[in-house]
Amino acid sequence: MALKPRQTDFEVVRDQDKCISCQVCLRQCSNDVHEYDSDQDIIYSDNSQCVGCHRCESLCPTGAMKIKQSESEFRQNFNWSPAHIKNIYKQADSGGVLLTGMGADRPYPIYWDHILFNAAQVTNPSIDPLREPMEIKTFIGNKSDVVGVDIDQGETFNMKLKQDISPQLVLSTPILFSAMSFGSISFNACASLARAARQFGTFYNTGEGGMHKDLEIYASNTIVQVASGRFGVDIDYLKRAAAIEIKIGQGAKPGIGGHLPAEKVTEEVSNARMIPQGTDAISPAPHHDIYSIEDLMQLIYALKEATDYQKPVGVKVSAVHNVAPIASGIVRAGADFVTIDGLRGGTGAAPQAIRDNIGIPIELALASVDTRLREEGIRHKASVIAAGSIRSSADIVKAIALGADAVYIGSAALLALGCNLCQKCYTGKCNWGIATQDPYLTKRLNPNIGTRRLENLLRGWSLEIKEMLGGAGINAIESLRGNREHLRGIGIGEKELAVLGIKHAGEAW
Repeated sequence: MALKPRQTDFEVVRDQDKCISCQVCLRQCSNDVHEYDSDQDIIYSDNSQCVGCHRCESLCPTGAMKIKQSESEFRQNFNWSPAHIKNIYKQADSGGVLLTGMGADRPYPIYWDHILFNAAQVTNPSIDPLREPMEIKTFIGNKSDVVGVDIDQGETFNMKLKQDISPQLVLSTPILFSAMSFGSISFNACASLARAARQFGTFYNTGEGGMHKDLEIYASNTIVQVASGRFGVDIDYLKRAAAIEIKIGQGAKPGIGGHLPAEKVTEEVSNARMIPQGTDAISPAPHHDIYSIEDLMQLIYALKEATDYQKPVGVKVSAVHNVAPIASGIVRAGADFVTIDGLRGGTGAAPQAIRDNIGIPIELALASVDTRLREEGIRHKASVIAAGSIRSSADIVKAIALGADAVYIGSAALLALGCNLCQKCYTGKCNWGIATQDPYLTKRLNPNIGTRRLENLLRGWSLEIKEMLGGAGINAIESLRGNREHLRGIGIGEKELAVLGIKHAGEAW
């Protein structure tokens, strides 16, 4: 029998002098890491079971525990990294696909960190957002080529548009909550997102899991997805939503479908998805009615017909090598918005080989799409939403300057709810009550607290966006969109600067 070194990813370090054997760690861990020996009144830990979620460390009343990266090392080899060796061991044992959660964690360049934003000085003075108006309201949808106005100059001065305007989503801030399905995350997580979206004046996305009946009261702040599996899709689902998004691709797993394991398909999930309880929910890789831009056009207009042309219809695609012409085709097919999901976008479950090696970063994809649509004169025909590891308000400001109308946040929202990025979402054993359907674990996430934390995140980021806009002498976010002269690159190559469409730091206007 082949033997391998007993390599673990994490080590549970317990200070026995501080440990009072209260067994909180036993009750809190869903991975069976800890075991109590009643004879010796001591707790032992199995490092091989630890996923690094830090739940036990956070709740230990005496601070007796620390979760650390394993210090055991392989012999150094610059070609064969420890990660490659461990993965080969795992697959030699299982013969299966290695799954993982969240976004790609390979050390690819993060271009947000190599882009610097501008600041006003003398001839274009800065604006104080605490004392002067600052507009960050955002509109998602098709904009008209020309807007005509009839003016009534009678006793009451009235203005009336001469033509109908396409339906728009109105956001109080250029931030939306990304698509995360009920099933991949708990009801309490979905409820937190929906409530926060309603209270802050933005939108959340159901993902491809349908809509739970108890969340229908938030429908006016809900974007619903039509994905390849058509889970939960019927006419009522479409009509009650604020907008519809056709999901073609996802940043964490371009070119493949999805899989929600049978054990996560509870009675409530089966009702929302309209599938039998306890069965695997498998989304096909392609939509079996879409094999061309013309087919996509048919579905876009079918959805608009079904909803009486009252809702924006968008399309979500992965950031891939030829994303710019793809986006052009989508806009010409009649989409009101295009969502681009980059390489580092999160997920509940994806094959690790695909998550880490397929697609391109959102920064490069966004810039190339905005450039292509402007060159073709159709940029106003659809809004562009950027997604795929938006980590801060600075990332958002830079994304808008590169050409986005708004951004989706998913991983950041889960972090606000308590996620520790342990990347084991696919197991359904989330100790923080987020990526699980276990009724015992889901209670750990209080949706009232979750809503408040999400609102705080949106509020804090929105204030920072206003501060950065004011510092650049801009009083409306519309004036920043696609204005790349406000950006400069540092520490990146000429080719990357060319794709991003920005100058190097130190270059003048």
